[in-house]
Amino acid sequence: MHDLNPVLTIEGLLQFLAESFPQIRFGDANSPLVEPVDIEIISISSKRCKVRLPFHSRNLRPGGTISGPAMFTLADVGIYLVILAHIGPVGLAVTTNMNINFLNRPEPQALLADCEILKLGKRLAIGEARLYGETDGVLVAQASGTYSIPPKPMNPR
Repeated sequence: MHDLNPVLTIEGLLQFLAESFPQIRFGDANSPLVEPVDIEIISISSKRCKVRLPFHSRNLRPGGTISGPAMFTLADVGIYLVILAHIGPVGLAVTTNMNINFLNRPEPQALLADCEILKLGKRLAIGEARLYGETDGVLVAQASGTYSIPPKPMNPR
């Protein structure tokens, strides 16, 4: 997998997500497509994307730290988005395995995730996400995930 370039832009991803997953709203501060909420897509490039989880008190756990489920969601969605950006609008691509290492206690702040495709095959994709605090830059978690890509439909004769 060399020079793998995305086939969907941020706008294309947001449009697909709005149509295919209307129960979940994605966005960014500048997007006219959907209301900004929860995970924002910051950038997409070759084999990479950056996503952001804005700070919200609902993501805190007792003790005033960002919860594990919030970090897991950011990692899972981020890796899913970088894969979709490179394979196109495939709604039936699904997470088959996810592993996360919680490294440092995140302070109450927005979190960023740098996501990267490690392997993109015909049926499986493997990605990694590194989560860090937006304000302090501290690495708080590292995750890797495997996603199943459905086979392309065969052309009927």
